[in-house]
Amino acid sequence: MTRVTADVGISLDGYASGPNQSFEKPFGDGGLLDHLRKWMFDEDEAPKHAAERAKITSATAYVMGRNMFSPGRGEWDLEWKGWWGDDPPYHGPVFVLTNHAREPLTMEGGTTFHFVTDGPESALAQAKAAAGDGHVSIAGGATTLRQYLKAGAVDELRLHVVPFVLGQGENIFTGLGGAEFEAVEVSGTSVVTHVTYRRSSHLTLT
Repeated sequence: MTRVTADVGISLDGYASGPNQSFEKPFGDGGLLDHLRKWMFDEDEAPKHAAERAKITSATAYVMGRNMFSPGRGEWDLEWKGWWGDDPPYHGPVFVLTNHAREPLTMEGGTTFHFVTDGPESALAQAKAAAGDGHVSIAGGATTLRQYLKAGAVDELRLHVVPFVLGQGENIFTGLGGAEFEAVEVSGTSVVTHVTYRRSSHLTLT
């Protein structure tokens, strides 16, 4: 069976982004991005977290929400090709949940964005079919991840927790009362704690 993972950087109180997301502020208000950058890009910190960074793009197929792909809403701006430039880091098929149809978008490095209009179950099924012998990653954002967590579809949840209380925004745990995971790996430094959780075998969500 194809394994489904998810990586998400969050504040200490569980927020993956602040309010008022926009093109200029993809992580919204509140300064969460500054704290996430420390472990991902700081020249002193980033080498310490190379293994965790590599895991984020280790899947062979991905699912993401439209808000993760684009700051826009409504009909597509076809000039928009994602936040990542001509060579996105995924290097495989990415299935983007949306209410607005769009032709597949092929980028450099092997990434192709497929735009799925018939819901999260279809997107995950397509990603699993495309993954082959690899695994599928739920690439975000918070709303999309919550959908799959609530459905019990995520086998391994990898949280990258920064020691910063955001207080408002998009919380990945909203509506997930009763979900049960077990921690199987913990590592980190003073700027981030990496915790890997696996879904409990007796997990039941309604």
